[in-house]
Amino acid sequence: MTNKGFTIWLTGPSGAGKTVLADALKKKLVSMGYRVEILDGDVIRRTLYPELGFSKEAREMHNRIVIHMAKLLSRNGVIAIVSLISPYKAVREYARKEIGDFIEVYVYAPLEVRIQRDPKGLYAKAMRGEIKGLTGYDGVYEEPENPEVRVDSSKMTPEEEAELVIQKARELGYLS
Repeated sequence: MTNKGFTIWLTGPSGAGKTVLADALKKKLVSMGYRVEILDGDVIRRTLYPELGFSKEAREMHNRIVIHMAKLLSRNGVIAIVSLISPYKAVREYARKEIGDFIEVYVYAPLEVRIQRDPKGLYAKAMRGEIKGLTGYDGVYEEPENPEVRVDSSKMTPEEEAELVIQKARELGYLS
C-alpha cells in the first residue's frame, strides 16, 4: 500500500491518555496496512538525553527534536504519531508549519481524572510539594484553541478516540 506520510500530534497534560490513544491508533492503522511509528516524548527523552531538565528552554529543545524526527518520518511515507505533552502553543504551531501534513489532537481529561490515573506518580509528588511546575497542575499548559480533533478520555474508549482521529485523517485526504 502506498502511504502518504503525515503526523498525528497528541497533546495534553500528564495522565490525559496520550500514550493509550497512540497505542490504539497504531494498532488500528497497522491493521489497515499503513506504516506507523510512535514518537513518545518520555521514551525519546529517557533514551537520548535523560539528563535534560524540564525548564521551558529544555522542553522547547526536546520538542524541536521530536518535530524534526516526525518531519523525517512523514516525508518518507510513515504516519508519525507524536505523544508529547507539548504545553506551549507556539511550539505546536511551529510543528504544524515545519511538518506540513499535520493533525493536532487535544487529549483532554479533567484534572481529577488525571490525578486518579497518575501513571507516573507526578501528581502525588506535586500535591506533596516534592515537585513544582507540573504541567497542567501548577505548571503551564496552553490548551489548543483549534485542534483538528479533541477527545475526552474520561468519556470515550481509546478505540472511539482512534476512530475519530482516523475519520479526520480521511476527511483531510491523508488516508483513503
